[in-house]
Amino acid sequence: MGKSPAKQVFILGLTDDGRTFRPSDWAERLAGVMSPFRPGGAKPGSHLSYSPWCLPTVLQGVKCVAVHPDLREAEPMAWDFCMNFARDNHLQTVEACLLPDEAPTERRP
Repeated sequence: MGKSPAKQVFILGLTDDGRTFRPSDWAERLAGVMSPFRPGGAKPGSHLSYSPWCLPTVLQGVKCVAVHPDLREAEPMAWDFCMNFARDNHLQTVEACLLPDEAPTERRP
């Protein structure tokens, strides 16, 4: 039996009271800031793609950022930054794991 997928934290683009979070590119901005935090550390050109530990995506029509738990192990302050961003902006979060065929794909900023 294969290794089960790790649970990720999804920061949803919905506030606690259900309003859509603005600006509309917030997920891409957050993931762009997190781009240096990746397995093996930042390398030349790594700022040109998102980190696999922090990916913008859309789930059921809601813009969100998937934050992988490996970020917490490798860069605790970066993890705290993401979680504090969600808390400070009153964004909903969900802990879940996606099946491999539903996993978000890396996109360029």
